Amino acid sequence: MTSRAQQFDVLVIGAGPAGLAAATCAAESGQRVGLVDDNPNAGGQIWRGERAKVASPAGQWMQRLKSAGGEVLPGTRVFHQPQVGKLLAESLAQYLELTYSKLVLATGARERFLPFPGWTLPNVMGAGGLQAMVKSGLPIEGKRIIVAGSGPLLLAVAAYLKNHGAKVLMICEQASWSSLANFGSSLLFHPHKIAEGLSFRKQLFGVSYTPGSWPVRAEGREKLESVTVSRKGKLETLACDYLACGFHLVPNTELAALLGCRLKIDVVEVDDSQQTSVPGVYCAGEPTGIGGLELALVEGQIAGFAAAGRDHEAKELFKVRKKLCNFAAKMDYTFAPRSELKALPQPETIVCRCEDVTFGKLKPHTSWRAAKLQTRCGMGPCQGRICGPATQFLFNWRPDSVRPPVFPARFSSIAALANTETQTAQSISGGD
Repeated sequence: MTSRAQQFDVLVIGAGPAGLAAATCAAESGQRVGLVDDNPNAGGQIWRGERAKVASPAGQWMQRLKSAGGEVLPGTRVFHQPQVGKLLAESLAQYLELTYSKLVLATGARERFLPFPGWTLPNVMGAGGLQAMVKSGLPIEGKRIIVAGSGPLLLAVAAYLKNHGAKVLMICEQASWSSLANFGSSLLFHPHKIAEGLSFRKQLFGVSYTPGSWPVRAEGREKLESVTVSRKGKLETLACDYLACGFHLVPNTELAALLGCRLKIDVVEVDDSQQTSVPGVYCAGEPTGIGGLELALVEGQIAGFAAAGRDHEAKELFKVRKKLCNFAAKMDYTFAPRSELKALPQPETIVCRCEDVTFGKLKPHTSWRAAKLQTRCGMGPCQGRICGPATQFLFNWRPDSVRPPVFPARFSSIAALANTETQTAQSISGGD
């Protein structure tokens, strides 16, 4: 594996909407900008597959970024910070040392998975995960699909799958009708959201949308064959080919925590300029709170301008951001998982998929650390990204630390890191 060192004025981690906006604004401000993402193409989950379309929003941001001289490093994953101002990353072919003056974290979010009997069966997938697979070529035409969980993503995924030929049998939304009604009243101040919702409902004509319902168990021998849902207090079993299930989103804050950025509950704390508690490190998009596309773009622009020293341009966006943040707070409250979901796992239900740790093995423990030490929960390849939010909901546990490598890394990268640290230590020793 080859080694490569690069230096940037502004380094942006994450090439979703927030990251693209931040990188573009910084590059157009005359900064040398690097944009890193672990996917082969920019755009994040929401713009996956859209980058190549020049007229699409993703294509337009990418064109602006390239025209301003920004450098994109696709298929590259950051795994460690050996010292302030330097991150270590790896791609398929390279080990990279990335140094920077300012850093913008736009690491996005992931789906929240809550365990229930059968959730580990083949063809039980995250809602966004199934959508991503279809975008990547998975044939879905004629397949019977139940979309379940919570949040606006369910409608978007269901519409996408239906438009690609799937038979969407039902959309199970765990939030109650009353919660959705209260949330709907807030849309009066966001007419474009109303238009978006009406568009989804038009695309989903004939599909049952059932608030106050959720999957109770998934059944099948070698793969999913049926799903039993709780609907209006009664159980109903439906034969299906796929269950697309996700209970809203969880911010990706692991890298921010590794860098020492202060977290408030589950999100990264930032000031008016999107700067974290670590000077020179900014954060934008979902890690600061789940807010959707529009808020991510605005926060990304503010972070990019602020990192480039263009405070006036950043301040001009504060009012728009405040309005969008108010909407995001209402959305987060509306789609919070209901307490009934805590009763779904049975003693034999797997919670940590990486280490095959069941609910019954976790229940006697009183903390995340104790469970890790005794059961290896959270110690697999995903490093607790799936079971961590699940145990937080089920037991109110919180991870107490983030340690490098923040993502799994190759032995060759770890060896290169060790060699670099040894050389640094010898240099310091020789200097004495």
